[in-house]
Amino acid sequence: MDDSTRGACANATASAAPAIVIEGLCKWFGEFQVLRSVDLRVERGERIVICGPSGSGKSTLIRCINRLEPHQQGRIVVNGIELTDNLKNIDRVRSSVGMVFQHFNLFPHLTVLQNCTLAPVWVLKKPMAEAQASAMRYLERVRIAELAGKYPGQISGGQQQRVAIARALCMNPSIMLFDEPTSALDPEMVKEVLDTMIMLAGEGMTMLCVTHEMGFARAVADRVIFMDHGEIVEQDEPERFFEAPKNERTKQFLSRILHR
Repeated sequence: MDDSTRGACANATASAAPAIVIEGLCKWFGEFQVLRSVDLRVERGERIVICGPSGSGKSTLIRCINRLEPHQQGRIVVNGIELTDNLKNIDRVRSSVGMVFQHFNLFPHLTVLQNCTLAPVWVLKKPMAEAQASAMRYLERVRIAELAGKYPGQISGGQQQRVAIARALCMNPSIMLFDEPTSALDPEMVKEVLDTMIMLAGEGMTMLCVTHEMGFARAVADRVIFMDHGEIVEQDEPERFFEAPKNERTKQFLSRILHR
């Protein structure tokens, strides 16, 4: 086998491998165990919604995927790279994983465009002109290009969250993580953010989203995961998850959240 054939085989194997593999994941905050032997496999292009009561470990789980939270036991492999204390591997994973937080975490003293170009210039070492052109393309995709020159304090919460999504996309991630991206928004602003996420899902982006927006889960998710007390209690495709949940804890959660 020559080098070109060997390289093609390696690329094919990498593209066929899961986007994320989690095995036996355990995480403690002091003496409190927040994750208990979590196993999860995420295929490329798969869209997963994670739900559960407050304190169930769902946000901690996705924060472990890009090492914002270190885990104490188990394995996390992202795009074929295992997350350990190795800083180079952490940087490699973070360069391919975008994250959107509950609170937008935009720099208030920078314009929308400057927020979007900061990481590509300093982390990816892109020339400023290239970074700005790329940022404008992503701002157009999330339908707020006209706000490029404004500061975060001059735009609405929904617009700020769309800036946060565009900022993450500017790093050209293969995986996007969303940690309750609409929970800090007024109800009338939720739809514009969910519409942006639905657009990304339609383009085949691998997505994990912690949310209580069950309409979004029905419309977009390939799989819905219910967590409680640090464990994955139940997971299924949306229709079966909502219409015929098997676990009593899942049934109780859905009865509260769907009928409030």
